[in-house]
Amino acid sequence: MVDVAREANVSLGTVSNVFNQPERVSPTTRRRVQDAIDRLGYVRIESARMLRGRPSRILAVLVHDLANPFCIALVHGAEAAARRAGLGVMVCNSAGDPDEEARYVALLSEHQIRGVLITPADTAGRSLNALDDRGIPLVVVDDCKTGRGQCSVAIDDILGGELAATHLLKAGHRSILFIGGPNHLPQVQSRFQGVLKALAQARMPISMLSELACDELTVAAGRDAGARVLGLRDRPTAILCANDLLAVGVLQTLFESGVRVPDDISLVGYDDIDHAAAAIVPLTSVRRPARLMGATAASLLIAKASAHPADTHHHQQITLRPELAVRKSTAFLRSRPGTAVVTTR
Repeated sequence: MVDVAREANVSLGTVSNVFNQPERVSPTTRRRVQDAIDRLGYVRIESARMLRGRPSRILAVLVHDLANPFCIALVHGAEAAARRAGLGVMVCNSAGDPDEEARYVALLSEHQIRGVLITPADTAGRSLNALDDRGIPLVVVDDCKTGRGQCSVAIDDILGGELAATHLLKAGHRSILFIGGPNHLPQVQSRFQGVLKALAQARMPISMLSELACDELTVAAGRDAGARVLGLRDRPTAILCANDLLAVGVLQTLFESGVRVPDDISLVGYDDIDHAAAAIVPLTSVRRPARLMGATAASLLIAKASAHPADTHHHQQITLRPELAVRKSTAFLRSRPGTAVVTTR
């Protein structure tokens, strides 16, 4: 650092501030110091810094499915907020496996991470308890139920399911299939509850709703679900999927089999990932603000990790609202022989 200070013609304290409190240094001086760092090839050893009692500059984001574009967008939001605070982000993927999640929690604890954003795979809360016991700040993301007693940022998925189902009901659909994922996932449960709520509010019988469960929330699982739909004697007039990946898979199978969307079956996804608007038939989908969720959660985590003493921090549970993005995969139901199309009450 002395060499960097000499090369940039600044004080040693200024170099330290560029690393630790960049907001205290003017942009021109920061650029001069960074140029000196680049010329000299200086790399700060983070472990040595932490031995002096300095907090880590790394936040961890532990998500349950990095193959899901929604999780990627969430990470991007967290990265942006961390970057503004002069921090970096380490991304970990539990793949929905509680044991893998526990291994990551142990690893992050060993490295004295500054804090963890976590979409829990272990719904019993064991990972959250382990982080708490080790004094590591955490914020629960996308699961307000598991995050009770912690800071959390989630989406109102009951409202999301209600928005999607209400849209189909207003379009005249009276035979709706909900294709869900693993039933233990609270997000899937909440979306289904929202569908039931929409039926109740419209005074529609529960018999008009059927359910098909999948082991995964993936395109492959959606293709398999689509094949099962094709095998039904009485096909639904509308399908509501628990996420967009399932919906894309269903759409692929229906398209390949000559079933027209939305002429024969209307289709709704959930999350509004980029693939939704770019699908063969642009998908109507419930939009969840993933980047905003990640950025909000990271800001909460940074504030929590910076609280001195820690007991001055007050937990916040923030719930964001979803919106319905209506596209070409849904349409008003055309009457079938012997079927009357009525509007909701």
